[in-house]
Amino acid sequence: MSAATDTREPPDRARRIARVTLAGAAVNVLLAAAKLVAGLLGRSAALVADAAHSLSDLATDLAVLLCVRISVRPADEDHDLGHGKFETFATFLVSLALFGVALGLFRDALPRIARAWRGEAGPGPAPVALAAAAVSVVAKELLYRWNRRVGERLRAPAVVANAWHHRSDALSSVGALLGVGGAMLLGERWTVLDPAAALAVSLLVALSAWQLAAPAVGELLERSLPAGIEEELLRLVSADPAVRDPHNLRTRRIGAGIAVEVHVRVDPALSVEDSHRIACGIEERIRSRHGPWTHVIVHVEPLRENR
Repeated sequence: MSAATDTREPPDRARRIARVTLAGAAVNVLLAAAKLVAGLLGRSAALVADAAHSLSDLATDLAVLLCVRISVRPADEDHDLGHGKFETFATFLVSLALFGVALGLFRDALPRIARAWRGEAGPGPAPVALAAAAVSVVAKELLYRWNRRVGERLRAPAVVANAWHHRSDALSSVGALLGVGGAMLLGERWTVLDPAAALAVSLLVALSAWQLAAPAVGELLERSLPAGIEEELLRLVSADPAVRDPHNLRTRRIGAGIAVEVHVRVDPALSVEDSHRIACGIEERIRSRHGPWTHVIVHVEPLRENR
């Protein structure tokens, strides 16, 4: 017996996600242009690499917008449980983009460090590069905080992932800031700090990418929910004293929501209507805790004392 499931999205969820993502895209365009110009004029390798990082954010912004628009579609013949995993797919795409950024920064920094080690670094960065890096740090950190707050409030993993992309850009700018500032303060002999900072940032970006990719891949591969959440679900199922012996619990995450299947036993003398009421009660308790995107299937069995 299965309780009916309402998978409708909150009416303003997609609009709020689109607003925060489009705002981030606009800032990315402005920052990429400003950092590229400042990096070229200011002779900063780290800042030019940082500009490329900001530009790559545009691709992930578009991926998030597209996937979220698809994820809000209702269930259909091809997707019986809705389209929530498109958000997970967007998270995975963001993580791949971050890996690409990390690799690009790493490959660009190594030969520059080698040239600096051989005394071929050339002139150090100019003050305009320092100013641009500082502005980028502030702007990208604010975008990170806004996106993460919205993503967590709306249970939108793709938006949270995009927030970390903004944070990685802020880290990249911090690296550029340290490299440019160090080279300016310590003189041309220390221009190696600029590409060295880009190298350090590449490792931080790769770490952020891994932290996003691991749970996204787990969800795409139908990994069960953590043990603590499953224990909480069993407590919600057993909250009705008429429910006995919940078992065969199966769980997984679907984008912003979760899918739950559980078997329960009830008094065999109960009517079909009473059993259906118990199943609906289980569903309502789980949905009230985990949100309107939750799918619940409850299989009701007769309780047999001598089983």
